[in-house]
Amino acid sequence: MTDLSTPPSRSLRSLRGRIDGALAAMVVVVLALVILDPAQLGDTIRFAAAALIRTAPVILFAVLAIGYMKASGAETLLSKAFTGREGRMILMAALLGGLSPFCSCQVIPFVAAMLALGVPLSAVMAFWLASPIMDPGMFIVTAGTLGLPFAIGKTLGAVALGLFGGTVTMLMRRSPVFADPLRAKPQVGGCCGVKKPYEGRPVWAFWSAPDRRETFRSSIMENAVFLLKWLTLAYLLESVMLTYVPSAWVAGVLGGEGAWPILLGALVGMPAYLNGYAAVPLVDALLAQGMAPGAAMSFVIAGGVSSIPAAVAVWALVKPRVFAAYLGLAVTGAVMAGLAWQLVAG
Repeated sequence: MTDLSTPPSRSLRSLRGRIDGALAAMVVVVLALVILDPAQLGDTIRFAAAALIRTAPVILFAVLAIGYMKASGAETLLSKAFTGREGRMILMAALLGGLSPFCSCQVIPFVAAMLALGVPLSAVMAFWLASPIMDPGMFIVTAGTLGLPFAIGKTLGAVALGLFGGTVTMLMRRSPVFADPLRAKPQVGGCCGVKKPYEGRPVWAFWSAPDRRETFRSSIMENAVFLLKWLTLAYLLESVMLTYVPSAWVAGVLGGEGAWPILLGALVGMPAYLNGYAAVPLVDALLAQGMAPGAAMSFVIAGGVSSIPAAVAVWALVKPRVFAAYLGLAVTGAVMAGLAWQLVAG
């Protein structure tokens, strides 16, 4: 029996919270093919299945790597990024953000505590900008699909974006944009099922501790499901894109030389980004259809920073003007990275 005392808006929010976005999108894609082009359904499913089988070793390695990093407590290394001089903090935060397996939303409690203790916003901004773009698992998936040079370029782009954003924030810290940046009551609940991180030094031989073994097991299960559902959706969309989106249209809009395709790639990437892992096969399809290499780089960098988990992490802690600066720095840095990659790969 329906509980009439529950407000409809709360019931709707609860229902939305139980619906998995990736699974719902997969159902929509399949139903659309069943209704509009049933003859294509079998080819699309076979395409997605073959792609998953082909990338299974990459997925397995990525899942094991992430599980090891979390079980060992590697997130405790983040504390080292926020000590010393401000310039050093920015450098370390950008490096750890671009290389660590922890996205912005997973370290919300840590970042909130650092800000409350007076850690400069510039260092936090460097970490926020770099962390959602690349991690060890995503590096492996990217290298396996788009090639090792692109994965390295994206990693360097993530670190460079962190350095750029942190430096700009440091230079403008006395401006009205960055003055008094925190919300009155920061929302530190998080969006990734945040758990209290391990403290102290990392324990690289984690298997001797039962709680860390459990962290390893749960991390493997969670990330395996996460990767499989998002990559399945991505491969379904890749098949649909290759079948129905004219390559001439992609090449005409996002191809060619100059800054315009790169800027457009960043602007399109921000609202269109599904997920860092799901974006890899989609970018692969776009490149096959004529997307400029620089536009692909700006797409994945701008989209990663503006993806919902990363954006919500920042929005939860800072005032809207700081959040707007975060997005502005992301677009600017993504275009710069795209231009640099176009020179290298073009």
